Amino acid sequence: MFDQGPHVIAQRDGVQIILKTPQDEMPQVVYWGKELPLEGESDDMQALDAMTLRDTPPSRPDAAWRPSLLPQGAEGWSGRPGVELSREDAPVFVRWNSVRTEVNGESSAVMVEAEDSAHAVGLSLRIAIEDGGLVTVKQSIRNLQHQDADMPALSVHWLDAVMPVPKGVDTLTQFTGRWPLEKQPSIASLPVGSITRDCRKGKTGHESPWMFLLSQGKPQSQKGVVWGCHLAWSGNQTYRSDVLPQHEPVFGAGELLGPGEVRLHAGESYEAPTVCFSWSEHGLDGLSARFHQWLRSMPMRAHSSRPFTLNTWEAVYFDHDELTLMRLADRAAMVGVERFVLDDGWFLGRRDDTKGLGDWIVDRSVWKNGLNGLASHVHDLGMQFGLWFEPEMVSLDSEVGRAHPEWILAAQDAVPGRKDISYRNQYVLDLANEKAYEHVHSQMAALIDELGIDYIKWDHNREVTEPVHDGRYGLHAQTLACYRLFKELKTQFPKLEIESCASGGARTDAGILAYADRVWGSDSNDPRDRIDIQRWTELVVPPELIGAHIGPSPAHTTGRAAALSYRAAISLMGCSGLEWNILECADGELAAVKSIIGVYKRYRDLLHSGIVEHADFAEPALRARGVVAPDGSHAVWTVASVDVLRDAMQESLHIPGLRDDGQYRIRVVREIGETSWGWVVPQWLSAAMEPDGFVTSGLLLREVGLLLPTLWPLQAVMLDIESIQ
Repeated sequence: MFDQGPHVIAQRDGVQIILKTPQDEMPQVVYWGKELPLEGESDDMQALDAMTLRDTPPSRPDAAWRPSLLPQGAEGWSGRPGVELSREDAPVFVRWNSVRTEVNGESSAVMVEAEDSAHAVGLSLRIAIEDGGLVTVKQSIRNLQHQDADMPALSVHWLDAVMPVPKGVDTLTQFTGRWPLEKQPSIASLPVGSITRDCRKGKTGHESPWMFLLSQGKPQSQKGVVWGCHLAWSGNQTYRSDVLPQHEPVFGAGELLGPGEVRLHAGESYEAPTVCFSWSEHGLDGLSARFHQWLRSMPMRAHSSRPFTLNTWEAVYFDHDELTLMRLADRAAMVGVERFVLDDGWFLGRRDDTKGLGDWIVDRSVWKNGLNGLASHVHDLGMQFGLWFEPEMVSLDSEVGRAHPEWILAAQDAVPGRKDISYRNQYVLDLANEKAYEHVHSQMAALIDELGIDYIKWDHNREVTEPVHDGRYGLHAQTLACYRLFKELKTQFPKLEIESCASGGARTDAGILAYADRVWGSDSNDPRDRIDIQRWTELVVPPELIGAHIGPSPAHTTGRAAALSYRAAISLMGCSGLEWNILECADGELAAVKSIIGVYKRYRDLLHSGIVEHADFAEPALRARGVVAPDGSHAVWTVASVDVLRDAMQESLHIPGLRDDGQYRIRVVREIGETSWGWVVPQWLSAAMEPDGFVTSGLLLREVGLLLPTLWPLQAVMLDIESIQ
């Protein structure tokens, strides 16, 4: 039954959305925030209107001051429209003559069905409060024309989702980056006017905006109100904000469509990617908690303990030798590794990065007995076996590249007539082409079945610059085909897990995480860079889904040296592993690695299920990050320096989330290695280094905090804080 009343309410997990539903008009967001005890058309609900409406009835301003869920010029909206449509060269400005609104049985979602019969356009919109209080908006546009109607196809130029924020919000935080330095925040004044930020990489991209965060002043980790928007999509993207004098500010996102990419014939529809919105009155950590709970609840999510992984890339690169890799597997098993992954270089002709992509056949000139021997050896050692693929790519110098140049996703005259732009000597395979799709699927499935592959490292190394499929812009179809391949392989092999890697962290969005079991945070294993990359990645992604490996020292990507204890401490913040030729390690170093893996196994159930917290410091060289059990019984915090600390006396670390009346024992986790600090060593820390630890209350830990030592540069201390009552 559709509700034509003036207000509808959705609420869940402490978050509430109140919508105004004018007759046959798109609903408007009256309120989004903390759950309030409001019902139906109560006196308080009427008061809410009186307190927020700009004018007094029966006055109706010529320009609507409150944007709808899909703002457009027909409402008097002067910003970027929520939707832009056309039929051939004629613009289509929709006028909804039927709008129906329904609340689901749990009162957590609102469905809107709208029609413009004159233009034969239909809209379906679902705004829902998901597990954890995250708000998602899903929309689709339909061409309602009859099959025999003499009308051109309906072109969709964009379909954005937006939400309002209060006047007074003045700061925009977004992101940029590069390989291998992803997720670099940019904090600035919120621009006036209607602005967009586009990403045209064909994937999320290293310098993607990734999120828009709005706040009053610089956002803090644990305090203050903050609003966030993230597009759950792995293709081209647009983020937007509209700050106009006569309207509430809005912000949002949508898919960046190419020219002519979506043309709907009679009865066809376009489904826009899900846009996620998160509101928090507890700073960025509260915002992240909503994303984490939602992603952890996804049905395809792997729920077993995350294995400690060794990946062979920085160990051997393309230098594949069966005996060496078997010895590496032996040593990995000896120190406690649970998953062994063979990276790039195993397939036909792949001795460097100039050839072979698309031929997912084992190169018998290197692997004379195939990969069966290594896979069986790894399994016999009690480890899972993983293998690297780059399914969306092809080399011109490959059997499939030579046989099927028409399978390349590029401008029609680019291959082979002229030299197309390549990156890392590779091109994009058109997975929306059914024959190309079946080629990749069949070769991958055959190897998964033959070798008993437990895990795939799925890479995507190049940008997609000229995506032409069947003469039309084809990135939307390419992205959906990628998702389909993930899903079909995991359906065919239910125990298979897949990591999404894209030259590091260039595809770490919530769209791919509907299918992937892990993302690779960055190709940089330099812990100094990694600590910040991981911190901002986990704004959206739970730590157990972020691959974070211990690399050699000095780091291969930066040349910077760091102690093993520091590399370990930063790696343990995510889904830990090794990216390192441990055959070169001395006995003492191997013993240290084994001890670190033991720490990972001891704490991972907490680290991969708890609430993530971050501290804010005035000291720019100091970082602190913790995970707290939901019941407040246990926490693990890591304090790290990224440079020389300015002062001899440092700030205090306040620990939230513990029980005020509980007593807690604090111990330094010395099994990851020793930490070097200066002349300031607080008494509590000296006690925490002893077997009995230091004991205090949860109240004092939150309100007074722990005075921190003067850490030397690139040092970290890991603290175990456990209830003793």
